[in-house]
Amino acid sequence: MTWNLYDRLLGSAHADQSICIEKDDGATLTYAELAALTGRFANLLASHGIGPNHRVAAKAEKSVEAVALYLATLRSGAVYLPLNTAYTPAETEYFIRDAQPSLIVCDPKEASDLRAIAAKAGGRVETLDQDGYGSLVDAAAGLPADFDTVPRAKEDLAAILYTSGTTGRSKGAMLTHGNLVSNALTLVEQWRYTQRDVLIHALPIYHIHGLFVAGNVTFAARARMIFMQKFDAERIVAAMARSTVLMGVPTFYVRLLQSQNLSERTAAHMRLFVAGSAPLLAETHRAWNDRTGHEILERYGMTETGMIASNPYDGPRIPESVGRPLPAIDVRITDPESGAVLPTNEVGMIEVKGPNVFAGYWNMPDKTAAEFRADGFFITGDLGKLDANGYLYIVGRGKDLIITGGFNVYPKEIETEIDAIPGVFESAVVGVPHADFGEGVTAAVVRKAGSSVDERAILAALSGRLAKFKQPKRIIFVDALPRNAMGKIQKNLLRERFADLYSAKVE
Repeated sequence: MTWNLYDRLLGSAHADQSICIEKDDGATLTYAELAALTGRFANLLASHGIGPNHRVAAKAEKSVEAVALYLATLRSGAVYLPLNTAYTPAETEYFIRDAQPSLIVCDPKEASDLRAIAAKAGGRVETLDQDGYGSLVDAAAGLPADFDTVPRAKEDLAAILYTSGTTGRSKGAMLTHGNLVSNALTLVEQWRYTQRDVLIHALPIYHIHGLFVAGNVTFAARARMIFMQKFDAERIVAAMARSTVLMGVPTFYVRLLQSQNLSERTAAHMRLFVAGSAPLLAETHRAWNDRTGHEILERYGMTETGMIASNPYDGPRIPESVGRPLPAIDVRITDPESGAVLPTNEVGMIEVKGPNVFAGYWNMPDKTAAEFRADGFFITGDLGKLDANGYLYIVGRGKDLIITGGFNVYPKEIETEIDAIPGVFESAVVGVPHADFGEGVTAAVVRKAGSSVDERAILAALSGRLAKFKQPKRIIFVDALPRNAMGKIQKNLLRERFADLYSAKVE
């Protein structure tokens, strides 16, 4: 039996004439047409000698063709490497140097920059724009639609997704076919997904939420998706009349609640609203229930593990809880220092073990070893507790990770950039509550003596160096950063000081 994820998602799709994807312009694609497109792309990869264990990097805007490239990469036995389209060339260069992809697919506007980078890593570049046009599609157009999917074992790599570390050095989480198969099939069952479902897909496709949760689950159930290139609150509300499922980050729900058209009537055809990638405020959960009559189902996952826990489809969905561990996944709470397992309702480090847990970090054996216990449990870095009913609550993070709008941001990377700006003595970056984004990236900056550097100058300097979602929403100048007796910056005091910074307005 092959564990190739493609077989589990689209193995017999070549004969399936049911509609798979509806695009922004109303055009539709059947499962058979999607399978044919993946076949042509897989044949193109093979013509370039790309096969098992070669990496294929995609820094392309959301399109059906970009999804087909992902599926074709799986089908060819190669390893898919999605990259956030907001990354600057300087940020992208690190991923390419580290992963050494054989092929990099990007927007035509970035092709010249990435060709120079790819040349150093021995890879080739093809283009793909947001409308699904580019050299990738042109080169595949005349190739056969039939392709013999390459068998894979469950421990073989399917994807590498980069997740930053507190040092600012990104780590490539290696996800296997077994990881992704187990998570997709579990979620289909837990969320009662069937061929009758229609998903509103408004998420990006360069991280696990949009690609592996929304995408894989829909394909595995042979359901249908309304494929929106970007979030549009009014279009989503309008689409609810012919849809059944919405998956989104908490920011989606905050913005949808601002729509005058959202009501119990407009949401009457929907059966499931899922939230993840960042904490969902209890007030958002209650407001959504009041307006639509639906309870949002909050779940918990991370790049290294896929989905770990979910509130139940049937039964109580508890605000501020991410639900119970999914079947076959073990979760425990431990003392962060000793590793001793803690009793019910005590806060500690969340550790997880199961078929969903990744194989380790690419080219980082020491880091991989440090993140796993001797008995195979992965140390998530998140702090939480389990109640008497087995519900998991996330109460904080052992690291300084900021989650803003569903994206992970690590302060050290931003601090390094700010500290290099003329006139800056030092900085500290924290996340503080933000009604729209969950957390707002906020920088406390100490000027050098005699410096007049201001907020506008710092933000301008960062705009070409960091992706937009990493850029601070505010720069606050302070005389000194708070430190403890050992000289360590007390970021908790900064978070307390700036806790109400965004309460007066949504930016």
